[in-house]
Amino acid sequence: MANGGGTLTTVEEWERSEGSPSPLGATWIDPEQAWNFSVFSRHASGMALLLYGADVHHALLELPLDPVRNKSGRIWHCFVKKAAVPGARYYAWRAAGPFNPATGDRFDAQKVLLDPNASAVYFPETFSRDAAGASGSNEGRAPLGVLPGPTPLSGPEQPSPRHSHDAIIYELHVKGFTAHPTSGVTPSHRGTFLGLIEKIPYLKDLGVTVVELLPVHQFDPQEGNYWGYMTLNFFAPHRGYAVSDPIAEFRQMVKAFHEAGIEVWLDVVYNHTAEGGAAGPTYSLRGLDNSSYYLVQPDGSYLNDSGCGNTTRCAHPAVRALVLRSLRYWAGEMSVDGFRFDLASVFARNSRGDVDMEEPAMVHEIGALGSLLDVRLIAEAWDIGAYLLGRSFPGLSWRQWNGQFRDDLRAFVKGDPGKVGALMTRLYGSDDLFPDRPGDVYHPYQSINFITAHDGFCLYDLVAYNHKHNEANGHGNTDGAGDNLSWNCGWEGDHGAPAEVLALRRRQVKNFFTLLMLANGTPMFCAGDEFLNTQFGNNNPYNQDNEITWLDWNHLEQNRDIFRFFQKMIGFRKQRRSLGRSRYWREDVAWYGVSGGVDHSFESRCLAWRLRGENFRESDIYVMINGHWQPLVFEVQEGQANEWRRIVDTSRPSPDDIVDAEAAEPLSSAQYALSPRSVVVLTRSA
Repeated sequence: MANGGGTLTTVEEWERSEGSPSPLGATWIDPEQAWNFSVFSRHASGMALLLYGADVHHALLELPLDPVRNKSGRIWHCFVKKAAVPGARYYAWRAAGPFNPATGDRFDAQKVLLDPNASAVYFPETFSRDAAGASGSNEGRAPLGVLPGPTPLSGPEQPSPRHSHDAIIYELHVKGFTAHPTSGVTPSHRGTFLGLIEKIPYLKDLGVTVVELLPVHQFDPQEGNYWGYMTLNFFAPHRGYAVSDPIAEFRQMVKAFHEAGIEVWLDVVYNHTAEGGAAGPTYSLRGLDNSSYYLVQPDGSYLNDSGCGNTTRCAHPAVRALVLRSLRYWAGEMSVDGFRFDLASVFARNSRGDVDMEEPAMVHEIGALGSLLDVRLIAEAWDIGAYLLGRSFPGLSWRQWNGQFRDDLRAFVKGDPGKVGALMTRLYGSDDLFPDRPGDVYHPYQSINFITAHDGFCLYDLVAYNHKHNEANGHGNTDGAGDNLSWNCGWEGDHGAPAEVLALRRRQVKNFFTLLMLANGTPMFCAGDEFLNTQFGNNNPYNQDNEITWLDWNHLEQNRDIFRFFQKMIGFRKQRRSLGRSRYWREDVAWYGVSGGVDHSFESRCLAWRLRGENFRESDIYVMINGHWQPLVFEVQEGQANEWRRIVDTSRPSPDDIVDAEAAEPLSSAQYALSPRSVVVLTRSA
């Protein structure tokens, strides 16, 4: 049987008594009616396998492993017949060795340890994070691996959808998307994988072609991290997102998305784990071999480039094998189409924690696996100690979250001076970050363009708050970014906001989304932005599993005009291959100002451009942006006025703010009056 991406198809005679070092984890061998168990630990002096039945407080079997007979290199292994342990359901390990934090060793022979390669995790009713954090035994209170068994073979799935110029990424949280009673989802399915299936018609109607799910790997249910960025196990789907069977329901969800033509990408966290810093719980890696799995400093303390207490030692063969095995499992067994890697710059760190820009093994091995499995690889190319955005990141073919796009677009739309040149660069595809000269050939689609994500203000809060309001998080409002490049349009929050402020906020939202959809690159936006969802000014709601983060679907009915604008703007982009290309616009683009050339002066806040569509048998596009707080008259500087038809004017009320091409009327004059803070999009026939 496959388990975490590995199989045992043959069993040698000696393996029936000694076990096999490969594959890692617990593997069911059906012809033998037995399990093979295998775990890595370089520094353990002893290892014991624990098998449990319904009573998780007392092991059915505790099998000490012989360090000569049951070990190959640094891998401990054994072979157990099912008949020898009737009623066995779960398993774990105990690891003996020195406890000397100064040297990086943190063994505790009494701790019950979760197998890093377990494909499913069981939490007993008496599960306790505190028990894992204290010294001594946590038996009966520890998470356990679920023993694999025979599973029916499933038929091959239809080929997964693959999107290029029409890729529209939608970042969402599995629970937060449907947990609110207003979601319209079957009550028992709210906040689950099955709940997402019920929302697929909505996503198709909106025009989404890729869903990027915040972490779905099993995380610590008692850690208080709603987002899921404190991973406990890299194989098991989070049990809290399932009605009954996490693996089956996750697969069912992916299949449903694929049948709807939507790709599924996962936000994955391999740079740190839920075990945190020195005071954190010992669940798995720390107890099995702390200094092999984590970056420790000469004094034994943890290197904390993740900001979460520990940093995985990604240059170590054991960690690389664990990550690659996990990716192969999710791509192969679970049919996932892409992975967004949290703090991916950690992958470029060597065994001492220094950044290796030349030959970081983890980055290149993931890249090779991605090509082999035909999955998308997306890097968040920074961490606390390194910022490797663009060509600085050694994964040459990876896509990357473009934080510079976010910052420059926010600053321009906010009204900051001196941003016209930066805006041009971001719209063009960020060729400063992803150059395409000989010897350094990148593609604009490698830039994942975004203005909002889970981390930071959502889009409505970006135009409704000047300051973060994170008091609910319990840190005295000291957490979260202080500078968000946000502007509240003249009034902080919603309470008592004048009508003219509320109207301007809607226009600014449309301005942001229009520019996002017009830029070369791959666009991404955050769930709920399309109907002005708010998090009430909280820009770091990582621990808010409540109505702060659950989408309130009442906003959809209240803001149908904004939803319509997003829907139409997405459709506009998907219809035009000339916008999102493999290469830069080059000679197809001409840049203008209000009249004449581009005004690059510091106080300039206006830009226009024409994008030719002839090479794609599409209509030309002419865009005019007035970032000023005063109206300005632009001159359409190409062709005759009546050749151009207005598709978008963000200053107009719905439904005139965006119309279909066949309903658009020709201009009567080359002089076009743009309202303050507005964007206009024109098209002319090919």
